[in-house]
Amino acid sequence: MSENRFGTEINPEDILEALDFFDSWEDRYKYIIDLGKELPPMDQAQKTEEHLVRGCQSQVWLVAKHDADKLYFEADSDAFIVKGLLGVVLAAYNAKTPTQITAFDIDAYFEQLNLLKHLSSTRGNGLQAMVKKIQAIAAR
Repeated sequence: MSENRFGTEINPEDILEALDFFDSWEDRYKYIIDLGKELPPMDQAQKTEEHLVRGCQSQVWLVAKHDADKLYFEADSDAFIVKGLLGVVLAAYNAKTPTQITAFDIDAYFEQLNLLKHLSSTRGNGLQAMVKKIQAIAAR
């Protein structure tokens, strides 16, 4: 799990700062896609119906593991932009306690990123589905 840098080395502030650096949304999309390339590969055996996130246009798999009091997530998608969006979400949620996850204001984070305005409604719904699944896991 240590190879997943999201939530530890890559945090929401880093992503906000990086996206703020770019002038165009085209460059921001490229950055988000590059973020997705930093997600560690997910074992094919994990890509099951059970781990599929419902409500996403693309296929998205999410696996949660508990270690001590923190949650660690493995995630993957069959779409490059969605892998990047997973990176954006995992920067906020990976390697955090359930309390930290439920306390994090994800709506304010997305607002600061100005992201939802620049995604199709189906991508935006998929992003919300990912967040809801992680929050539901943390609430258990």
